[in-house]
Order: sequence, then structure tokens, then C-alpha cells
Amino acid sequence: MKKMIENIFSGDIHSAASLITMIENSREDSIDYIKEIFPHTGNAYVIGITGSPGAGKSTLVSEVISSYRKQGKTVGVIAVDSSSPFTGGAVLGDRIRMQKHEADDKGVFVRSMATRGNLGGLSRATRDAVFVMDAMGRDIIIIETVGVGQVELDVAKMAYTTAVVLTPGMGDDIQAIKAGIMEIGDIFLINKADLDGAGRVEKDVFYMLHIRGARHDNWQPEIFKTVALTGEGIPEFVQGIEKHRKFLLETGLIDNKKYTKGQLINLIKERLEIMVLHDIDGSVDECVQKIVHKEIDPYTASDIIINKIKS
Repeated sequence: MKKMIENIFSGDIHSAASLITMIENSREDSIDYIKEIFPHTGNAYVIGITGSPGAGKSTLVSEVISSYRKQGKTVGVIAVDSSSPFTGGAVLGDRIRMQKHEADDKGVFVRSMATRGNLGGLSRATRDAVFVMDAMGRDIIIIETVGVGQVELDVAKMAYTTAVVLTPGMGDDIQAIKAGIMEIGDIFLINKADLDGAGRVEKDVFYMLHIRGARHDNWQPEIFKTVALTGEGIPEFVQGIEKHRKFLLETGLIDNKKYTKGQLINLIKERLEIMVLHDIDGSVDECVQKIVHKEIDPYTASDIIINKIKS
């Protein structure tokens, strides 16, 4: 253990990758590693990039990596893919789009991770992988998500700056904004801005930001247009991230982002669920059979199981 931790602290990618694999496989000893490295975290700046599938997020992330590398900053990327229903593994392969960085640049570490059925879209493994990349000395950590369901809300709990990527011609984007994504976007990107309709999307976002009013932190989200395939607008977007970072530092709000109450509660729920389900597995199966045969109702069944847990 000591040797692997020392290697991670020195920035060794292979050791970091091995620990993340242990984390993904839910090995109990991985928790001991996280406990050891956690005091050495909190130095990286975490950026969340989310949006609907097909918005060009991976290409965008690749260009953002290039921008930060030109500044001499090391970068870690966690690409959260949808899970294979058969293996639980990642199936989208975001890493392929970023291979040009990993192939010959040790200052870039890209890791694809599966959601593994996690309700919020981000698994505990993703959160712990952030700790690993932070401990190994990455200056910037980018979490790129598949952008479905509640995943955006999970990103906002982990990231200091959350960027929401929208594109012209995808009508579900504005509906997603109405459903609550406006609450978590610190920056809004209109990617593929060379396509027809980009101006309208920008106006829609601007209007919704206006009618929503001031945020509780008084930050005014900015809107940028990008064409990730050509790199157009990427420097301005990165400057926007740095502007938000400066805002958090000057207001002291960055400390509130380093580890949220919501993250701790989620971890408690996850560990309690594993512990409880392990202890009552047989009782659940028995109650299900009784429910199927109408011997008891679901509420009575849940009372039986809860009373067993209490005893």
C-alpha cells in the first residue's frame, strides 16, 4: 500500500490507474487507500462539463485539454459513460477522442468510467477517482458526463465550475433547462455554433437566465459560442472558467464547493444500502414471494424488513 500511495503522490499514472480500477471493482481495501490520500487532496480545480448526448462534449474537452496544457497545467479527465447492461462497463468510448493527448503527454490522464446503474448517473467510483487524480497532482480535473437524467445535478456537487453544453437543432436541450439544469450551470456553451439556429439557442438561454433572476451566490452565468471541431471559441470559454474560479476565490465560496453536505449524505446512503441489503437479502426474497401471492401487501412487507433491521 505504502509504495502505491508514494507513486500516486509522485504523479505515476499507472499506480493511479490501478487504484481507480480497484475503486471501480468496489474492493474494500480501496477505501483504505482513499482514507490515506484524502488529506492530500483539495488542490485541483474540478470542472464539470455536461449536456445532451451528441452535443460534442468529448471534442470540446479535447480542445480544453490543449488549452490548459499550453498553460503548462496538468489535466485529469473522468469521462462518465453509460453502462453496458451486460458487463457494467463503459460503452461510449470517450477516451478514443482524447488519445492524441494521452499517446505522448504524461501531463494528461484520461479515464473512462461507467455509471454502473447509479441513480444519479455518477458512481461513488467517479467521486473517489477525483480524489486520486487530485492526490497525484493534477492541476485541472474535468468530469465529462453523458448528460442524462439526474447526472447534471451530481456533477454540480463535485465540480467547482459546471458548464452546460447545448447545440442547435436539439429541441430537448431547452426542455432540459426548464427541468432544472439552469440551476446548476455556471457557464452555458452553445457548441456547433456554426450551425443554423445557434443564435436562437443563445437568445433562449439568455431569456431564461434573465427571468430566473439572481442566483443565491450572485454569480451571473455567461454564455459562450464554440465550434469544438475547429477550436473556435475555446480560449474564451477557458477564460470564462478562470473568471468563475476567481469569483469563487474572492468571495470565499470555493470552500463550500470542496466537499458538500450532499456528497456526504449520498456516501452514507450508499454504504447503508450495501450494508442493509447484504443483511436482509433472504428476507427480501421471502417477502417478494408473499407479495406475489397476495399473502401480504408491499407496505406490510417493508414494515417486516424494517423491524428486522431495527432488531
